[in-house]
Amino acid sequence: MSGDKSNKKLSRKRPKRFTSSINDRRTKILCLQDKCTSSTEIRSYLNDAGVSVSCQVIYSQFGLAIHQNDHQARRRFVEWAQNEIAVVPDFHKRILFGDEAHFWLNGYVNKQNCRIWSEANPQVYVETPLHPEKLTVWCALWAGGIIGPYFFKNDEGHNVTVNSDRYRAMITNFFIPELNNHDVQELWFQQDEATCHTARATIDLLKDTFGDRLISRFGPVNWPPRSCDLTPLDYFLWGYVKSLVYADKPQTLDHLEDNIRRVITDIRPQMLEKVIENWTSRLDYIRASRGSPMPEIIFKM
Repeated sequence: MSGDKSNKKLSRKRPKRFTSSINDRRTKILCLQDKCTSSTEIRSYLNDAGVSVSCQVIYSQFGLAIHQNDHQARRRFVEWAQNEIAVVPDFHKRILFGDEAHFWLNGYVNKQNCRIWSEANPQVYVETPLHPEKLTVWCALWAGGIIGPYFFKNDEGHNVTVNSDRYRAMITNFFIPELNNHDVQELWFQQDEATCHTARATIDLLKDTFGDRLISRFGPVNWPPRSCDLTPLDYFLWGYVKSLVYADKPQTLDHLEDNIRRVITDIRPQMLEKVIENWTSRLDYIRASRGSPMPEIIFKM
């Protein structure tokens, strides 16, 4: 009898595996049980299944439960942001929102964080190509324009994913030099809680540039976790770019990269103004709902 219990317990700890054919492509389907209550557990499940993923991918693709303190953290941030806007009416137009996304050559893209909101973890089926070719793209978006795109590549020019060292190198060699065209003393910078963003050396580097005008985990102003409904890259940019870059069915990563550059370059200033104004409406919603996530996080023109 005890052996049966042990086996039953073990089966709950491992994801079920399936193979299927979707759009004539082989895919690996992972079924995550409702016992997953943290990104660490999900990463462990996926590693057991032979899939290596970062925290960013986990937040992007899997429905994580809303943590007990999330509502309170979101309310605190919204109250802080609205107080800043009350003092400086164009405060929201001075924030650079930074983040990255993975674009797969076959059209699969993790464009939004925390796409499934739930008080308890839902059972989620996630489709990922067996051997995906992808680009990892970073941008910073604000009312004044878009800095980027930046494509993560190694010294040989091969596409790579982001980690703490590569992220810090991007900040040093790309982002900070780009800021020379702007009055940094007036700008804030926001990033989410992804581990690759919040290494101590990276936070120190960003503080050297922005001082107290840094919104981040471990920063002077704390960013509330699992708040993709408050980041314009998640509720607008990545979905908008995805809707256009695959139209001509790019067959190479170079072609996909060219498409991403073109689409981002063509985004009109008037569109960005609407996106940033939408951010203030989101603050109102979250404050009125006492920190609850928005039911729909995709920006609509």
